[in-house]
Amino acid sequence: MRLSIFLCSLVAVLFLTSLVVGPADTALVPSLRALFFGGEGPLAMVMHEIRLPRALLALMIGGGLGMAGAAMQGYLRNPLAEPGLIGVSGTAALGAVLAIQTGVAGAFLFGLPLAALAGALIGVFAVMLLAGPNGSSLTLILAGIAISALAAALTSLVLNLSPNPFAANEIVFWMMGSLADRSMVHVWIALPFIVMGIALLATLARGLDALTLGEDAAQAMGIGMRGLRLRLVFGTAAVIGASTAVAGAIGFVGLVVPHLLRPLVGAQPGRLLWASTLGGAAMVLTADIAVRLILPSGDLKLGVVTALVGAPLFLHLIYRTRLNSL
Repeated sequence: MRLSIFLCSLVAVLFLTSLVVGPADTALVPSLRALFFGGEGPLAMVMHEIRLPRALLALMIGGGLGMAGAAMQGYLRNPLAEPGLIGVSGTAALGAVLAIQTGVAGAFLFGLPLAALAGALIGVFAVMLLAGPNGSSLTLILAGIAISALAAALTSLVLNLSPNPFAANEIVFWMMGSLADRSMVHVWIALPFIVMGIALLATLARGLDALTLGEDAAQAMGIGMRGLRLRLVFGTAAVIGASTAVAGAIGFVGLVVPHLLRPLVGAQPGRLLWASTLGGAAMVLTADIAVRLILPSGDLKLGVVTALVGAPLFLHLIYRTRLNSL
């Protein structure tokens, strides 16, 4: 209970901070007044068109990635697992890259996010086709790795053959991940998919707790492993696909957050789901605030910041896992 109160309070404070921090130095009270009561001044436009969408996307994407990471680690019973294992982030990125390269993203307002969502949908069906309806968790991982490798190869091929250096530059910067210049349109595109994904993943709590005893014990307790895996894959795909569609690639959130919070919930996968949702939202909100504070006049990417924070923690996790195995 105390952990939930702390995380909720932390997310609320970071959300309000995200609404205030920006190139235009404004106080909290005038900013909130402009947000809730509107007006004709520039501050109201900044709050409604720039800061509110950015804060909402950070909250949604961080929460979704955190829960997806906790669910994936609970299902595979491996703290090194992360949502990108099923390959959906790679295929979503490939769809967005193709939209940028072909000019669809520039000609059609929803071209890029819809192409990324289409790529995510193709990716999840490809993974399920390769893994089969009754395949093991190892088969699912191998299918995801294969799809990720293929998507990465095709993305590199598009960049290699790109005749337009400006399109290639845009692709590279988009793949770094960012919440800058996003609007409420992006919020409404991502919201239904992220909510659907979180709703599916939230139903896994009992099954993940039972899986700590092994698959045979979980089945003896009445857990349907096929249904559990389908909800895991489609829930993760909805979250990852929507997040990648509107913000590009933002890594390490689903890997680092569950690892940090696991000792605080007694290593119970069911409790870790919601704790990681709040923790993921806090991490992405913090990283996005840091982007605006570290280089306010530059174009530091959100995905770069999360990687700089997550990679050392990931190496520390590998080191601890190695020590425990000795």
